[in-house]
Amino acid sequence: MQTAAKKEMTNLETIKGAIAAKIDSAAFTSWIAPLDFDISGNDLVLGAQNQFSADFISSVYSNVLSAIAAEFGLGLKVCVRTSAPAAIIANDNAAAAYAPAAQTAAAPAENAAAFDEFVACDENAFVLSACKKVASGAVSFSPLFIYGASGAGKSMLAGCIKAASAGRAILMSGGQFVAEFTRSLHEKSVFAFKDYCRNCDIFILDDVQALSGKRASTDEFLQLVMDLRAAGKNVVLTASGAPNNLTGFDRRAQSVLASGLVADIAAPNAHVKRVMLRRAGVAADVVDAILPRMASDGHVVAGVVTKIKTYAELMGAPVDMDVAQRLLADTLQKAKTPIAMVKSMCEKLGVSYDAVCGTGRARGLVMARQTMMAVLKGATTMSLTEIGRLVGDRNHATVLYAIAQVEKAKKTDLVLAAQIAQMISEYK
Repeated sequence: MQTAAKKEMTNLETIKGAIAAKIDSAAFTSWIAPLDFDISGNDLVLGAQNQFSADFISSVYSNVLSAIAAEFGLGLKVCVRTSAPAAIIANDNAAAAYAPAAQTAAAPAENAAAFDEFVACDENAFVLSACKKVASGAVSFSPLFIYGASGAGKSMLAGCIKAASAGRAILMSGGQFVAEFTRSLHEKSVFAFKDYCRNCDIFILDDVQALSGKRASTDEFLQLVMDLRAAGKNVVLTASGAPNNLTGFDRRAQSVLASGLVADIAAPNAHVKRVMLRRAGVAADVVDAILPRMASDGHVVAGVVTKIKTYAELMGAPVDMDVAQRLLADTLQKAKTPIAMVKSMCEKLGVSYDAVCGTGRARGLVMARQTMMAVLKGATTMSLTEIGRLVGDRNHATVLYAIAQVEKAKKTDLVLAAQIAQMISEYK
């Protein structure tokens, strides 16, 4: 009898090894390894922790599992465990078997509570309306995929949706989802983790790009999106780029991410930055002084507000223009005066400002001088005469000839063309 039991155990290990060789390692670890393997009569019996797991394995892996079982002369049965385990295990699918780690309890931007805290420009009216619709209940465009540059307000909108949700909402960052999924695998509570994520009305994932290159986490999340959508639940995703521009995701993943409503969010414009600063109590004259030198980044605006408020609180004095200029010198962009642009280009091109303004005719110096003229023409509204004055009092005809030479050179020198395009973009 002992011999028979030992032989059966050997067969089970052999079968499990054969399955592992046929299935992706991440999928095997997530779905197959936690199953109870047994041989009953002429069948290989796989005991799952719950009905969801049994249904998923039957629909996705039944062909490969049946083929391997047949190699050993067995049929296949996938069922839910009915016998109680000898000891309490971590993935028994009990409600208390999984709880989010401490860092997921306070989700990003959750305190940004109401939608009226989000200052929207005209370009963002559409995405704001979509977010309000999702928060109010079921919609027909799940998932809502919001993308935009850092500081545009994606995380704030995610927090607003959670706070305004009529039902239960779960908000995680992409990094937190990866960490929690990995932890659930290690603690053998993966099925409880799946149930936790699905037990909601709205699931919000901030920074989808954090899943890039993490195949097991991506597969798990895509299945979550499809399950929630099939159940009539809403999904909200934010990312730094549109689905088809995200790297590290295969075509299927990009397709699922783009299967709902994809909306871009614009960076804060001058009006939005002004409203944000004035709401924070920054004096109007200070706002006028610093606004032209502030980057279009909500994080930068928030940092400026915090710095001004903290200074006023600690020093017991209001922040005037002089104090603001000194206090924010490390945050505000330097003024882009024409002379400052020329001197900056001198550093980039490796020539001295005096040489550019001089009469030297060395080939490299002439090319640098002509390049600066072309960049100033593309990046500013200055006249040719004004450009000529900046580079050693050159006349209108000289500047016109220089720009024509650069345009001609750009057609055959792609490196020069790219360099000029980059500088024009930087100095605009």
